[in-house]
Formats: sequence, C-alpha cells, structure tokens
Amino acid sequence: MTYISVNDAAVKWNISERRVQQMCKSGEIEGAVKKGRSWFVPEEAPQPVRLPLKETRVRRPLPIGISSYIEAVSNYYYVDKTLLIRDFIDTLPKVSLFTRPRRFGKTLNMDMLRVFFEKTGEDNSVWFKDKLIWSCGESYRKYQGKYPVIFLSFKDVKYNNWEQTKADIAEILRMEYARHTELIGSAKCNEYEKSFYTKILSGTDDEVELARSLSVLSGMLHKHVGERTVIIIDEYDTPIQQGHEAGYYKEIIGFIRNLFSGAFKDNPHLAYGFLTGILRVAKESIFSGMNNLKVNTIMDDRFSAYFGFTEEEVKEMLVCYGASEKLEEAKEWYDGYRFGNSEVFNPWSIINYVDEQCFPKAFWQSTGNNAIIGEILKEASAETMASLQRLLEGETVTTYIDTGVIYPEILHNPSSIYSFLLMTGYLKNSGIMPQNNGDYICSVSIPNKEISFVYEKEILSRWGIPETESTAARIQQAFYEQDAEKLAEYIGDYLRQTVSFFDTSDEVFYQGLVLGLLAILNNRYLVRSNRESGDGRFDIQLFPKNDQLPGILIELKVSKEKNADLHALALDALSQIERKHYETEMLSQGVTCIFKYGVAFCGKNVEVHMQR
Repeated sequence: MTYISVNDAAVKWNISERRVQQMCKSGEIEGAVKKGRSWFVPEEAPQPVRLPLKETRVRRPLPIGISSYIEAVSNYYYVDKTLLIRDFIDTLPKVSLFTRPRRFGKTLNMDMLRVFFEKTGEDNSVWFKDKLIWSCGESYRKYQGKYPVIFLSFKDVKYNNWEQTKADIAEILRMEYARHTELIGSAKCNEYEKSFYTKILSGTDDEVELARSLSVLSGMLHKHVGERTVIIIDEYDTPIQQGHEAGYYKEIIGFIRNLFSGAFKDNPHLAYGFLTGILRVAKESIFSGMNNLKVNTIMDDRFSAYFGFTEEEVKEMLVCYGASEKLEEAKEWYDGYRFGNSEVFNPWSIINYVDEQCFPKAFWQSTGNNAIIGEILKEASAETMASLQRLLEGETVTTYIDTGVIYPEILHNPSSIYSFLLMTGYLKNSGIMPQNNGDYICSVSIPNKEISFVYEKEILSRWGIPETESTAARIQQAFYEQDAEKLAEYIGDYLRQTVSFFDTSDEVFYQGLVLGLLAILNNRYLVRSNRESGDGRFDIQLFPKNDQLPGILIELKVSKEKNADLHALALDALSQIERKHYETEMLSQGVTCIFKYGVAFCGKNVEVHMQR
C-alpha cells in the first residue's frame, strides 16, 4: 500500500494539516499509520466526511470545576479525551506518571480511566459508547470493566504540619478501603488480610501499616476479582510541595516513598499504575528502583494533546456557544502552551471564558498556590530578574531545563526558576534541544496575554509589590502627577511596612521593588529595565503604549552609609539620565514628553527628584 504525508493529504482534500492529523489520531481515516512522530495516510483513502461543527454538539452547561467523568458526560459539555485510553493500551506501560500544570484536566482524565477500567456491578460501557474510544474496535473495548481499581486523590492535602497531613492521607485511604467493603466477606481473602483491612478501616493502624495499605488492598482485590489491580493516584506531589513549605518535607517524602514502593514496585498484584502531578520529583528516590515507570512530562510527545484543549476543540466549543468570531481573541489570551508536539489552550480558562460570554479575564491566576516561586525570587540574581523582565516584554530566554528538579534545590540553585515556571505553566517551550542526560536546553517565553497578567501578579509581585494594590496605585498616581515629594513619601511608607525584606537591601533589591510596584502598569506601558540607550544602560524605562501618555525614565542610587546625603544622591541619579542620554531610544520612536526621576535609597529612607 502506498502512503502519503499528512501535508500531502491536507493539500489533496483542501483542509488544514492540523485537521488531518487530528482525524488520524481519532481513527477517522482508515489505515492511517504513525511512523515516529509523523502520521501517514493511504494514498487511496477517501476523504473522511465530518458533519458541520454546528450539527455535532448540543449546547450544555459548561463543566466548571467538574472532575467526575460520569457527571461531566451526563450533564455538561464534554471535550472528548477518551483516545488517551487507546494510546495507553497501544503501549501498556506498567506505571505512567503524567506531569502537567494545575487545572489542565488531570483529575478528570484519571477519573475517566477509573470508570473505563473498573469492574463494578454496573455496566459502565454506557459512558463510552458514544465516545471516540468505542469506535476504535474490540481490541480496545475488551479492557473496559475488566479490573478492580484503587483511586486516590491528594489534591486537597494541604496542611501546615505532618500530623494533620498523615491523618488526612489516612482518611483518604480509609475511604478507598470503604469503597471495597465486599472484601470483608470474600471467601478468597484470608483472615490476616481481613484483619488488616478492618484495622485500616477502623483507624487503629500505625504509620507502617498505613504505608503498606495499598499493597495489601491491591492483593485482596486481585484475589477477589481474579484480575490484577489498577492503582491511580492523582496530584501525588501536592503534599510534597506543602511539606517543603511547612517544614515536614523529610517526613512526607519518607512516607510517600514507602507507600509507592508497596503499590508500584515489584507488586505482583498490580495491573497498571497511573500518577499525576505538577512536578516530576525524580531525585527524591520516591520511585527508587522502579524500572517500570514511564514519565510523561510537558516535553514529551506521547499523550501531548490530552491535557488541555486543541485548537479544533476550542473552535468547536465556540461554534456551539455562538461565539465562532472569538477564536482569535481566545488564542491571544489562552493559547500558546506547547506540550510535546501539540499546541494547546488552557482548558480551565477557555471554559470560564465561554461561560462569561467570552469576556477575557485572567481566570487562572487564583486557582492554586505557587509560594515556592517566591522562595526562588528572594534569592534571584540581578541577571535572573532582568531575564524575567525581558520575558514580560515579549522576548524569549534560552535556558537549561531540568524536568526532575526537586524542592530543596531551589535556594541553592536559583536558576531553577525557569524549570519551575515551565513545569507549572507560567512559561511555554518555544524551542527545544534535548540533552543526552535527559534534560533540555530550551527557548522559553510567556505563552499568552492571560499569563502576562498572572506573571505580573504572581511572579514579579513576589519581589516587592505590596499585599494590596492601593500603595502601588498611589505611587503610580504620583508618577503621573510629577509629584516627587509624594512619590518619596509613598515609597517610604511601603518600605517601613516591609522591614523583613531589608536583609538584602542592595540596588538589585530596590530595582526589583520598583519594578514590582510598576508591574500593573503593563497594560499601558512596556516596562523595561537594564537596556542600552544613549551612552549607557538605564535602570527602568516605562515606554508608553499610546501617544497620550508620557514616557518615564527612572534611575536608582543606593547607599548603605547611615548619614548618606540622599538629596545629592537623587540629584546625581537625575543628572546621570541627562549625561548618558537615556531618553535617546524613546525620542527616536516618537516619544517627546518624557518624565525623568532620580531615586535615592538608604535602608527605609528614600528621596526623589524629577524633571520633565
């Protein structure tokens, strides 16, 4: 049989290459085969017939916060991701780890796997018969309803001490034991197993027995059902991150290591294992010796389109809700993530965007806790902060990416900021060069407009922005009013409120503080720092996005002497703007109204001089 490329098929059928590739993945083109990373189509294959988008969907409520697969497909608009099952069955890795940013559909996909694989007293095939997986044939359908399943989610295990964390994990395990009460009366389980089961269920177990609970439960289910057990653990690394932040890191790592060892390592009762998380905590020895683990990060091609929405899926949703003309706006705000070879939209944001009558907002910014990034920024070098500012200006940064970075490395390796930002969804991979050790050299950038807003609020704000925006707003107003005296007063007030920051009060700190205070101006200005203009490099430039606004140049001076002459220092900063002709860049681009500020700092004291 002769095959042609996806590109040739797209030309032949006069449709997009992306659409042909999607139809290959969904099984709509009979005989299509994948070789390496590319799909090929039989030369004589007829063009698949698809109904117009408006005829393929019924408008339903949008599944905001819905993580139950059955509830999603029963009552809500569901974007079909069931071909994840097909792609898994094609390779059948023993244990799969999927790492993706928060709110990218991990929990819903794991519940989909549970419903598909789990053998229950009900016929769960009804939830898949109108889905893409069912059209893939009997070789896939035979797995439906075949296995006993253990399902745990650690996504809400967020406590400030180890005792509460252990108690909550114990409760999660007890609830899963209670889901399988048929084991108490099973003639196939022995008395020791039933005694252990009762101990876990009653809460009289100790930490050692708790760590063995998955091993024992999987064995009992294997005996009772006659098939080995599927074990699914969603958001496995949430308590690990919380443990790092709250000071019980060693305790949670030790417990998780033992729990996972019993569940996934050399467990004769395990059919398949699935784990999800934001980070691949690889160097912690949690998965020590587990040679059956297949890791699927955002850098990998396999399963790349199943977490997040593709452009075709977003287009179909917008058509269904009468907003097809909003595609470009949706792309500008929520597209741009690259997982493996797939470009995807943020699904949480798209669902909320459509639900809000397509009024764009930064929906994702308050959906999780990334306090760990704040730790990195406290230790960030001037070069790192300058790179972060370049990203906000729309540039790319080339950096080393370690997909196995661990929490204790952060303070010792501030450059790991890029790995964290990429893995947690604040950056996208714009170009990749894999390394022989499994890590990567990547060009990274901000994916879309939403993340620009999130970046300002959650990233730059962690290095100096006040807890509320009122102080920042007053400072910005003082800039507009050219009121140097008020500007000095407001910045001084803020400095006195944040005395804990002053162990590192050098020029890098103050520059980061001022950048943070100015971050929310980014919708009106391009906020730039440390760029060449004239005969030197200015500290901060606010380049207006429209000709109704003035340009602003800020030069900073810092002294650590107790009796420093801040008046003279601020005047020197202002003079430097003139001497070095820092206004050259803005003048060359037509900005004629430019405010110039010299700002001098010493501890909690500040003085400002300005000229126009």
